[in-house]
Amino acid sequence: MNRTLFIGAGGVGRVALLKAAQHPEIFDDIVFASRTVSKCEKIVADAAFPRDIPTEQVDADSVEELVALFKRYQPNLVVNLALPYQDLTIMEACLAAGAHYIDTANYESPELAHFCYGPQWAMHDRFRSAGLMALLGCGFDPGVTSVYTAYAKKHIFDRMDTVDIIDCNAGDHGYPFATNFNPEINIREVSAKGRYYENGRWIETDPLELKRVYDFPAGIGPKDMYLLYHEEMESLVKNYPEIRRIRFWMTFGQSYLTHLQVLKNVGMTGIEPVEFEGHQIVPLQFLKKLLPDPASLGPRTVGKTCIGCLISGEKDGQPRQYYVYNVCDHQEAFKELGAQAVSYTTGVPAALSAALVTGGIWRAEGVFNIEQFDPDPFMEKIGAWGLPWEETFSPNPVE
Repeated sequence: MNRTLFIGAGGVGRVALLKAAQHPEIFDDIVFASRTVSKCEKIVADAAFPRDIPTEQVDADSVEELVALFKRYQPNLVVNLALPYQDLTIMEACLAAGAHYIDTANYESPELAHFCYGPQWAMHDRFRSAGLMALLGCGFDPGVTSVYTAYAKKHIFDRMDTVDIIDCNAGDHGYPFATNFNPEINIREVSAKGRYYENGRWIETDPLELKRVYDFPAGIGPKDMYLLYHEEMESLVKNYPEIRRIRFWMTFGQSYLTHLQVLKNVGMTGIEPVEFEGHQIVPLQFLKKLLPDPASLGPRTVGKTCIGCLISGEKDGQPRQYYVYNVCDHQEAFKELGAQAVSYTTGVPAALSAALVTGGIWRAEGVFNIEQFDPDPFMEKIGAWGLPWEETFSPNPVE
C-alpha cells in the first residue's frame, strides 16, 4: 500500500487533495494535515474517495511535530503544499521518517525576501544516502513550465537558445486589490528585484522595471506583463546550460500595481518587525490579515489564465520558434474543485507529480527538479487531469 500525506489546506492544498482523491487506483491511502485541522476537514468532506481520509493538525515549522506525525502514519510520500518557509523543516522530517518528498515552490527565508534552490540542493547527498527522493517545483511555474522546457528539448529542438516563460492571469475577482495566492508570498515576489539570465550571467533589474505587451491566445488579447525573477530559471539554466537567455514575465493590472506602490510607499510591504502599542508586528503579515483569503476568490473570479513557454532555437540546422501553453478558465476550475484557476493550475500538477512518483514512473535517489525526469508521462496525462496544452510554431515573439 502507498500512503501519501498532504500538508497544507489552502487553495492549492484543496485542489491537490481533491484531484488525488479522484484517482483511488493510484493513491491507495491518503492523509491530510495542516496547522488548522478544521480546514482539512472541510476539504475532505468534498472528496469523492472510497476510503476514510484522516485529518491531522501539525505545525510545519516544527521538525519534531512533523517527524512524530510521519512516524505515526508512515507515508511513502509527503506532498508539501504549505508555505515555502517550511520546505526545509518538512524535508528534514522526511529524512528522519524515511519518506519521499514533493513541493511546488523553492525555499524562502521568512527574514529575507530572497529565494533560491541552494539550501534544498545542498540536501542531495543526504537524500541519496537515505535512498529517498525529493522532487522540487511541481506546481505550474515552476513545474509545468519546467516540463514544457524538457519536452521542447526532447522533441522540438536540437538546441534551445532563448526561453521566455509568460504567465498571464486575465481573471477578474472584483476587488480593487487582492492576491490570487498567499498575499505574503505574492507581494514579496513582486516587490523583489527582477533578474534574468543572459550569456552566462544574471542581470538584475529594479522591481517591475521591464515591461512588455503580449497578445495572448484564447481571446485573452494584449496584456501588460513585467519581468520578475522566478525560481525555475535557476534550475533550468543549470540543467540546460545551452540556454543563452531566459526570462520570466507576469501580467498585472494597473489597479494592482497602483495599490502595491502605495502600500510599499507607506511601509506596509515591509518584512522587518516594527513596534505597535507594545507589540512587534511584521507589516506585510498584518497586511495579509486585511486582504481577502485567496481561497475565497473562486466563486467571484471570472476569466482565464494562460501560462506557457516561448522558446527559440535550432532543429536540423534550421531556426525554430515554439510556444507551448495552457489556458485555464477560472469558473470551470471552480465548478470542478471549488477553487480559482491559480490554485487549480498549481494543485493539479502537484497531484499528477505525486502520482508519477507513487507509481514509480519518476524515481531516483537525491534532490531533483522536475525537468530532470522524462517529460513524456507527464505531458501524456496532464490534459486528462484537467490542464490540456496547446502548441504553435508561429508564435508572437516577446520583443
